[in-house]
Parts: sequence; structure tokens; C-alpha cells
Amino acid sequence: MTALFAKLYLDENIDILLAALMAHRGFYATTAHAAELLGADDSTQLFYASTHGYCLVTHNLREFEQLHQSIISAGQTHAGIVIASAHNVYTLATRLVRLLDSLTADEIFNQLLYI
Repeated sequence: MTALFAKLYLDENIDILLAALMAHRGFYATTAHAAELLGADDSTQLFYASTHGYCLVTHNLREFEQLHQSIISAGQTHAGIVIASAHNVYTLATRLVRLLDSLTADEIFNQLLYI
């Protein structure tokens, strides 16, 4: 049995306040800071997230679109990537809650999503 809600990994360009806001709403979120991965490249961030079953949340559109395509083309998997256009942490929290309430962790698996 898999988890209903995806766990989130916030890369270093996402405000760490988002982790607290998501926890307050009953969701699990961790950060690159907590994982001691500040300064790590994007592929390392995604590898860490995927290895630990986290859906990665980022603002880095081009980099993660390319990583997603490379992973899928190679027949590999990841736990999901969410590209966030909103930089306001409260707007982002609202959009993430809507996403997590509408898609299960299994439905997010291997997907590139935009909010």
C-alpha cells in the first residue's frame, strides 16, 4: 500500500517557510537545507528526492524539464517534479494543497507538473 499524499522535497530555491506551512496543513515536506544539500546540483537534488520517495518542488523550469526528459528517456523513474511559477510562499502553499488533494502519490509518480 502506498501513501495517499505525496511527500515533498523543496529544493533550495523554494522558501523554507513552505515546509512549515505544508506541515500546518497536514502534509509532509522537507527541504534541501534539512537534507544538507545546499549548493548541490539539480540532478543530485532530484536523485536525493527520488531515492527517499519525495516529489521535488522547484522554481527551476528549464533544468528540471530537461532532467525529467532525460530520466524518462533512459527508462528510469522519479517520485514527481512540481514546477512552481508562484514565488509568494502563501500562494504556493495554496496551490500545492490543491494539487495534493487532487492527485495521489501514485498519480504524481514520474510526472512533471506545473502549478
